[in-house]
Amino acid sequence: MNTLLIGKGDQQVHLNLKYANRHGLIAGATGTGKTVSLMSLAEGFSRQGVPVFITDVKGDISGLAMAGTPSEKLLQRAAQIGIEDYHNEANPVVLWDLAGIQGHPLRTTISEIGPTLLSRILELNDTQSGILDIVFQLADDQGLLLLDLDDLRAMLALVAEERKEVSAKYGLISAQSLAAIQRSVLGLERDGGKDFFGEPALQLEDLIRTNLQGRGIINLLAANKLILTPRLYSSFLLWLLSELFENLPEVGDPEKPKLVFFIDEAHLLFEGCPPSLLKRVEQIMRLIRSKGVGVYFCSQFPDDVPGEILGQLGNRIQHALRAYTPRDQKAVKTAAETFVPNPKLVVSEVISQLGVGEALVSMLADKGVPTMVERALIAPPRCRMGPATSEVLHQARAQSPIGGKYDHAINRESAYELLNQRRSGVATSNPTSTASDTANDGQTGQKAEEQGWFSELIFGNKRRQGLAETLSKQAARTVGSQLGKQILRGILGGMLGKSSRR
Repeated sequence: MNTLLIGKGDQQVHLNLKYANRHGLIAGATGTGKTVSLMSLAEGFSRQGVPVFITDVKGDISGLAMAGTPSEKLLQRAAQIGIEDYHNEANPVVLWDLAGIQGHPLRTTISEIGPTLLSRILELNDTQSGILDIVFQLADDQGLLLLDLDDLRAMLALVAEERKEVSAKYGLISAQSLAAIQRSVLGLERDGGKDFFGEPALQLEDLIRTNLQGRGIINLLAANKLILTPRLYSSFLLWLLSELFENLPEVGDPEKPKLVFFIDEAHLLFEGCPPSLLKRVEQIMRLIRSKGVGVYFCSQFPDDVPGEILGQLGNRIQHALRAYTPRDQKAVKTAAETFVPNPKLVVSEVISQLGVGEALVSMLADKGVPTMVERALIAPPRCRMGPATSEVLHQARAQSPIGGKYDHAINRESAYELLNQRRSGVATSNPTSTASDTANDGQTGQKAEEQGWFSELIFGNKRRQGLAETLSKQAARTVGSQLGKQILRGILGGMLGKSSRR
């Protein structure tokens, strides 16, 4: 069987990889060992050839890139649990960072993230969100690409300049709401959004990779600074889950997942989430497992996750909770009620008695039925339990197979450049026709100069009279003669482009 050893209670507890795509939860108070459980699960998936994506909020999960230090305590625990081949080793890791400082830049475009998630990032109200919808629609109608924040600002400036015309076609746009959106965009840029939006955009296949030894790559997102802007952090995660859901093919229930997604500080994903977006998340969670993707939330309390989604998390690791406050007591009760009862355990009491590295565990067994809850010692990871050194992280980034693909930004022609060209009156030209255009311009200028000289000869200027005026005066003096008539007709006929001959 393809299984992961989670730990041991009365007997060993395993996670069946066939049901690993049915999501999970790792919960517990600070300092009870939930991060170590996450690391143990992640490297277990990697050893089974399953790629992993993890958000590293505190920086300590980076220890996955570095072999742990052997110790008698770890060897004793491994022997107690029954791990026969336990030894310390590093894992294949690819480092990512939205800012591009601690890992490869992770980008998407304004168009890909869409107006709904962008409105949430910008913290817009309903009226402002409606205006942003109009901006996106206008860009689509005019064939303008929205790739980065410069493009978005250029479109907002266009709407501000042509507000009356746009309002007449798409709906009323107030100057105050438009200005509020522009200020929010400025704040997003200050918070690091400028680095997130642009190209080259992330390609999902680069997250679903194995190394030459068949081990799943662990994609580690440095989020210690990103977490300071919770809306950007949560919206990025929602966007990535949406991209996986919309682009990966249906695979049903595979023998093992195609990708496992760990979300640390999961409560940030749902705080302030509007009902419409929460419903979208619920839908994704229900259906993304058929794409072979398992999502595991890591948070302090089980009720940090909305009930509609909590009910879909079949694999549970619950570390200790301390019932000091009414909030804590409610969380303990919620956690106890989510497990299949075990006659040997009073779950609501045991949760407060668990030691560091102990947890209440329930996994999905045959036919996806959850097992009875077990009190278990969690298997120790083989990597370093703490942050990796800067030298190791630098080496991991230098040896990354995809560094050359994302490390250098691309700024191709999009809305910002095209609108600037419109404002300056410069039309986009074909580079191959530059020489011929220059030659044509020269010929045109020469013709204009010749025409100007001829015009002065015929009509004169302010300082001297032209031939037409001279002859017309002569014609006036001899208008009674046949010669005068012929001269007048000849001059006018020539200027009108007609021959005097019939």
